[in-house]
Amino acid sequence: MGHLNLPSSKQRNAARQWRLLDLVSAAFFGAVLLFLLLVFTPLGDSLAASGRQALLQSAVDPRQRHRLVALVEAGQQKAIDFCPADYADHMPCEDPRRNSQLSREMNYYRERHCPPPEETPLCLIPPPQGYRVPVQWPESLNKIWYSNMPHSKIAERKGHQGWMKKEGPYFIFPGGGTMFPDGATQYIDKLKQYIPIVGGILRTALDMGCGVASFGGYLLSEDILTLSFAPRDSHKAQIQFALERGIPAFVAMLGTRRLPLPAFSFDLVHCSRCLIPYTAYNATYFIEVDRLLRPGGYIVISGPPVQWPKQDKEWADLQAVARTLCYELIAVDGHTVIWKKPNEDSCLPNQNEFGLELCDASDDPNYAWYFKLKKCVARTSAKGDCAVGMIPKWPARLTQAPSRAKLMKNGIDVFSADTRRWVRRVAYYKTSLNLKLGTPVIRNVMDMNAFFGGFAAALLSDPVWVMNVVPAHKSSMLGVIYDRGLIGVYHDWCEPFSTYPRTYDLIHVSAIESLIKDPSSGKGRCNLVDLMVEIDRILRPEGTVVIRDTPEAITKVFRIVQAIRWTATIHEKEPESQGRERILVATKSFGKLPSAAR
Repeated sequence: MGHLNLPSSKQRNAARQWRLLDLVSAAFFGAVLLFLLLVFTPLGDSLAASGRQALLQSAVDPRQRHRLVALVEAGQQKAIDFCPADYADHMPCEDPRRNSQLSREMNYYRERHCPPPEETPLCLIPPPQGYRVPVQWPESLNKIWYSNMPHSKIAERKGHQGWMKKEGPYFIFPGGGTMFPDGATQYIDKLKQYIPIVGGILRTALDMGCGVASFGGYLLSEDILTLSFAPRDSHKAQIQFALERGIPAFVAMLGTRRLPLPAFSFDLVHCSRCLIPYTAYNATYFIEVDRLLRPGGYIVISGPPVQWPKQDKEWADLQAVARTLCYELIAVDGHTVIWKKPNEDSCLPNQNEFGLELCDASDDPNYAWYFKLKKCVARTSAKGDCAVGMIPKWPARLTQAPSRAKLMKNGIDVFSADTRRWVRRVAYYKTSLNLKLGTPVIRNVMDMNAFFGGFAAALLSDPVWVMNVVPAHKSSMLGVIYDRGLIGVYHDWCEPFSTYPRTYDLIHVSAIESLIKDPSSGKGRCNLVDLMVEIDRILRPEGTVVIRDTPEAITKVFRIVQAIRWTATIHEKEPESQGRERILVATKSFGKLPSAAR
């Protein structure tokens, strides 16, 4: 075969042309690869978020911010500006723009990490483009407006498992989950074979890694009130969807700290493919579940590692931990296991491979605000009177003073008086202040300073659920709330709350100034302006705020209300109440971000 001979100059030119073509092709395929990485992986979100965070932080001038706060407090600032449009779903303490740089060990970076106020822009979170008044309960259990949270990632990834799907202007929720794709109702019916779901024995439940919270949503028909939680993760908006549906939920991560919840408070703890490594770190996470679960309560785990392929060791370890704590095995049904916690801790100490032992008698298992997880088991022997089967059934437990109320001086009498007081106050709210409590307009309610939960108890007949928030330093109060069959969390209101924007229809607070003052010295720990801006963040447009405090405090609040664009009126307290209280009732306007800011 002959060969084609080219002049050497032409050979060099051809070689250069081929090298240039190779470079162009490599650049093209590199650009395509980069595009795919940015669009279909978290890398793009992370890079874009980092850029936005740097831009926003550069706009925060601490001195200018301080001056703005002073102007708002004095009533000299007409209106606080809106935040940028991409802050529509902003959560200051669960912000991947900040937290992605933190340690991955035990998922530390996915826990709460709040920026100092001087690094936080003082602005109002805008609604997304096309936001509408939410679908009302109970219809919202099955569908919500797509435009209120236009995030399709879960629908695309989990639609085949019955989580949710997009249909026209709605997201539709068939009620399924990864471990119950045929619907939560059938799954709950299966659990009824093994645990007393009906009859009022079980009332408070915790759903860990809840997805869009269909399990908790469908347990409501059984009179079981479930607090669902999940972290802010790659699915973007699990908890946001749950709250838009009208299901109790908050954002949390079981990582290095205790969950902000009291000990021995849940009758049932549930995990459906939550992927929590219960036996890791010497079973630290199982110990935390044990702290939260009432004596005699039930834990249900569906999914890995329960009889799961290639997870024999993990499944064996999980069974070993349960045996170490003397949990009674109720059933193993396919990939679901159910255990019952013993009524006392006589099982420990014992020889076990995890080195588990009882905590010191001086340890208070209710301390749970930024409290590191412990590798010891909370003592339960002294808590037998709060065990499942020992406390009254629901709804009788709502109005009977629990033993934990005795931790306060004259606690039983204070509990009874508080219950009667809030029945009078709620009646006054409905008849004289014309609040829409008891109507479909109000579903998600928060009491920011709940004490014994009297406000929530007085709303029993209304189609609402109440997030009872108790100041972190009042650790004994929240246990009483759970003993009543209600739910809530610890929180310090000098920090943002762990929820998405626009999640509550009504927010109630008594003694608002006490939330920002040191309980010992009475000195301010943070400012009222930041607290009011945070209330605005978590309140839905057209939502209602009720604040009761001294006339001096209400005057301060009223000045701030004008700057955050609410419409407010001030009322006298109900005739039967003592003290100098006044009541401010405000409505958040259906504000829209100016087009120039978008």
